[in-house]
Amino acid sequence: MQYNEENIILKLSYEFALAIVEYSETLEENRKYVIARQILKSGTSIGANVREAQNAESKADFIHKIKIAAKEVDETEYWLELCRDSKNYPFDITLIEKIIVIKKIITKIISTSKKPIS
Repeated sequence: MQYNEENIILKLSYEFALAIVEYSETLEENRKYVIARQILKSGTSIGANVREAQNAESKADFIHKIKIAAKEVDETEYWLELCRDSKNYPFDITLIEKIIVIKKIITKIISTSKKPIS
């Protein structure tokens, strides 16, 4: 799927979800089933919530959905850090780098969305 370059968070969260699907498969190949499932759920949920926010019924609903995406970012970052710091876990540093970028953008979206329209 290709996203409009104007909506960078849709594009980045979708690309990240694809990378997480591949990473969870690598974890499963290494018999790390529990964390593979956890990271798959939270890592793909980011983009799903960002996408759902695009059809929010109100500004408050939009902010709420983006905040859910932010929570999923935090959870995914946690699982990635566990994999990074655990022995015998395959790890890809680019996943942490990508989630940090996504986290910054989502944080900015939340703060900008809370500002009153002048």
